[in-house]
Amino acid sequence: MEVKFTEYLISNPDVKTCPKADKPEIAFIGRSNVGKSSLINMLSNKKELAKISSSPGKTQLINHFLINKNMYWVDLPGYGFAKVAQSKRIAWTKMIWNYAEQRTNLLTLFVLVDSRHKPQKLDIEFVNKLGEKGIPFALVFTKADKESQKEVALHVSLFKTALLKTWEELPPIFVTSAVKRLGRKEILTYVEDLCKDFEVQIP
Repeated sequence: MEVKFTEYLISNPDVKTCPKADKPEIAFIGRSNVGKSSLINMLSNKKELAKISSSPGKTQLINHFLINKNMYWVDLPGYGFAKVAQSKRIAWTKMIWNYAEQRTNLLTLFVLVDSRHKPQKLDIEFVNKLGEKGIPFALVFTKADKESQKEVALHVSLFKTALLKTWEELPPIFVTSAVKRLGRKEILTYVEDLCKDFEVQIP
């Protein structure tokens, strides 16, 4: 798959006001400052499709992008939020889960994990909750250029081991670097394969 067309569509706080669910959709989520915007920009081949900020918690809404005029990509707020009021945390959490559970055209949720760190409890808990709710997802380890290949491989391996304590089999896993464009071809091929089986589900 090659990305030839990109367009920002809309940002909103409620899954009910998202674009009509008539196209396949993939979404990106992860802890604050994990590199979501950088990954989306790398995959789309457009430097400023998703806004990058040095401040964690910048993404606060459900952000839709039209890709190749035949699918949606969605940038979701991070979990494990930056320093914000408790009321905002509650609202963001509700918005994220409403989206993940109710969006009928969602093919997969790419859960981004910082490859520089050993498994974090928050990431494991989030992934396990996706499993409990039956929401399809794939793991994307980001920032693989920031550590040695050996360190990245160790952290990915430790994460797999942690998951296998509660999972019988592992989800799709990708290792990426927005700087080196690592993992781009593999993720886009995976997205293309998912889209082939898309059928509009009428609520």
